[in-house]
Amino acid sequence: MDDDALVPYDFHCPYCDSPLTFLIDTSQGSHVTWEDCHQCCAPIQVAVDISPVSGELESVRTGSDDDVL
Repeated sequence: MDDDALVPYDFHCPYCDSPLTFLIDTSQGSHVTWEDCHQCCAPIQVAVDISPVSGELESVRTGSDDDVL
């Protein structure tokens, strides 16, 4: 994995509102994954959109396990 492909993404947990930073691997292309909150351990959906042309991060959406992303 190329370190240039790792992009930090800052947001707040949808459960406990703790500030979090996840590293988004843009080399994986657009994808949906689950990450646990580092504070409350709740599952967070992470939907990543990567440009198919440039390979750059376009958007990140996060939500609780009940949200539909």
